[in-house]
Amino acid sequence: MQQIINFIIRYKNFLLYILLMIISLGFTIQSHSYHQSRFFNSSNWVTGNILRTSNNVSTYFGLDQENQKLMEENQRLRHLLFNKGEIDTLVLDSVQQTYTVTTGKVIKNSFSYPRNYITIDKGRNDSVRPDMGVITSKGILGIVENTSKNFATVQSILNEKSNINAKIKNTDHFGSLVWDMKRFDVVQLVDIPRLVPLTIGDTIVTGGMSSIFPEGIPIGTIRKFDLNTSKSFYSIDVALFNDMTNIKNVYIVNNNYREEILELQNQTSTDDK
Repeated sequence: MQQIINFIIRYKNFLLYILLMIISLGFTIQSHSYHQSRFFNSSNWVTGNILRTSNNVSTYFGLDQENQKLMEENQRLRHLLFNKGEIDTLVLDSVQQTYTVTTGKVIKNSFSYPRNYITIDKGRNDSVRPDMGVITSKGILGIVENTSKNFATVQSILNEKSNINAKIKNTDHFGSLVWDMKRFDVVQLVDIPRLVPLTIGDTIVTGGMSSIFPEGIPIGTIRKFDLNTSKSFYSIDVALFNDMTNIKNVYIVNNNYREEILELQNQTSTDDK
């Protein structure tokens, strides 16, 4: 308290000057409409900028929460889409559905090696297992290869070992999606017979002949095509919908009947021997 008193005594002339300036400014504003208008316009500008900055900061820090809400809503919608032929009500029983969807985030991504992998923040604790499909809002990304308790590695479609069933959307002709390791934005669709009509820009989607991806997940569009060395099949360059250099949010797709399907197929193969 004594320090405050000493400060006032020491700077009394300066403080008195400031006080008189404030009083004078107040009288000036009150008695002149022009000055009053300029003052309030200036104060509104300052206040507006402060509020806008505050709102931008609040919005920035709230984006993550809002983004999570959107991911959850997309998860629900994709859940409905992948099971649209089986669902009569929004009250869903996951046991009766073919596919379930889990959201995740990419924590590491490679795209410049012959064998590229992506690490996501979901693992065994989240019911993620090997051979589950991984997609984004734009298209397929890869297949889960290994898992730990809280994380999983995904074999990217930009991997020389990648081989995914795909088809031409408007003709339903099937082939295999592979990668020639040349470009990170282009993959190849092979084993399409030469009699199939092709057009630059045709859409390529998942074929549904595997037990990993639902049918019709976007992949990309035809960029160019040529006959292979045998002249019997096309080799088609597919420009990916996904920007493989900038992947953040993903969806992990699980076929609830995959094990049953594989068991039946293995049993059938054994019986034929």
